[in-house]
Amino acid sequence: MELYGEHGYDNVTVTQIAERAGITRRSYFRYFPDKREVLFAGSDRLPVAVADAVLASDVSESPLSAVLDAVGRVGAQLVELVEGSGARRAVIACSVELQERERTKFAAVTAAIRDALEQRGVESARARLVAQVAVVVFQNAFDQWVDGRGKRDFGSCLDAVSASLRDTVAGPR
Repeated sequence: MELYGEHGYDNVTVTQIAERAGITRRSYFRYFPDKREVLFAGSDRLPVAVADAVLASDVSESPLSAVLDAVGRVGAQLVELVEGSGARRAVIACSVELQERERTKFAAVTAAIRDALEQRGVESARARLVAQVAVVVFQNAFDQWVDGRGKRDFGSCLDAVSASLRDTVAGPR
């Protein structure tokens, strides 16, 4: 992360990353297929974790409530694991390639949520809509958490964004 911050993502090589980490270039490729994946390490586990949490949710909950509860449980664990979230976000913001990669990762989470909802018996179009909304809520909550530099816990940020969504959908009173 430091190298990306110092030199910019496009100007950093895998060799530089490996040297900074104290490993060989060859060892680097045992862990990551390319330099992008350093920023997304472990993200391949997120779709499965969220889907499992959705499937474990109370069947009496509405689809959106079940998904937001699941996202809250998984998100709370995720933020504990993600160091340097602000720096990571800044690096991604400066690279179209990384923004595309992040969208791809979130698309996988959306698909996993949709599939889990369908397994719970939610109609396909509704499952897709709920999944898309939940991912946007997660992204906004995560951004609030990063912006606050961890002063509020992730669950509080998720609750605030969820409340804002509900107020927005309900419209003026």
